[in-house]
Parts: sequence; C-alpha cells; structure tokens
Amino acid sequence: MTETDTATVPAGDTTCPDVASVFVANHRAFLSFLERRVGSRAIAEEILSEAFVRGLGRVVAQSDEMVVAWFYRTLRNAAVDYHRRNKTASKALAAFASEAASSVAEDAEVQAAVCQCVTRLAEALKPEYAAVLKRIEVDGVSVKDYADEQGISASNAAVRAFRAREALKAQVYRACGTCAEHGCMDCSCR
Repeated sequence: MTETDTATVPAGDTTCPDVASVFVANHRAFLSFLERRVGSRAIAEEILSEAFVRGLGRVVAQSDEMVVAWFYRTLRNAAVDYHRRNKTASKALAAFASEAASSVAEDAEVQAAVCQCVTRLAEALKPEYAAVLKRIEVDGVSVKDYADEQGISASNAAVRAFRAREALKAQVYRACGTCAEHGCMDCSCR
C-alpha cells in the first residue's frame, strides 16, 4: 500500500491507528499551526473543529505520523480556503460600501433639489396642510404622533395628510405641468 492509497482505505482496516486519539493528542499543535496562519484563535478553533469532523471519516493511515502529516496538509488547505473566502467577502463588502456611499450622495442631491421646489410650493398651501406635510413627510413623524401633537384623532390626521398630499400634487402640476406627471427630476420651473 502506498502513501496515497492510505487516505482511501476503508475505515474498518484494523492496521490503522485510532485517528480520533491522534487528533486529540495533537490538538494544541494543530490549533497553534492554524492560529499563526489565520491570525485569530476563534477562527482557528472553528476551522480546526470543521477539519476534525471531516477528517475523522476520511483519513486512514498505517501510522500516527502519516495521520498527522495528512492532517497538516488538510489544515494548510483549510487556511488557504479561509483566506480566499475572506478576501472575496472583503472585496464584495468594499464594493457595496462604495456603491451605497455614492447612492447616498446622489439621493441627497436629488432630495435637496426636490425639497427646494416642493417646499416653496407647500408654503402656498393652507397652513394646516403645510404643517402636516412638514411634520410627517419632512420630519418623519408618524401619523399617530402628529395626531397626538395636534390633539386630533389618528384618522383625522391621516385624512388631513392625504388631503395635503393631494393639494401639493395639484400645486406641483400647476407649477411644473407635464413634467410633474413623468417624474422629471431636473426642476427648472420657478
């Protein structure tokens, strides 16, 4: 039997050492080996646990030394896989963060342009409509909280907010014409 054949011999072979006892006897050395390669004891313990579980059913060798050598190769490969996964995840996270940052900047520009136009138009509404839109839409207050502030029922506040939105929509249509229907964001109408 050659060294390459020893890893594929059926687990019932009586000439092989007790793999579990070899793993346990070398646990600290294996953990230290992994910790140096991944830089974290917690991650090393996790990788080692997974490798133990996988290795118990797979490795069969004629001596303890062959089991240890095979397991070190397995751990080295596991550490390389960890770094590959970590590098890929880091790249994806960096790309997402970059995309999110540019999206926030674009949203802020659009929000500023829209808010200026809509704010001027909202000032022309009835004062209670302008107030409800400012508190609910701009300040982000819930309808229930707005109702409590005003001393009115939540349903009354919801109706007022709906009517204010409709009145504002009519103002925007009057000021911007068909541009308002199509959602034009380049507001050059005064």
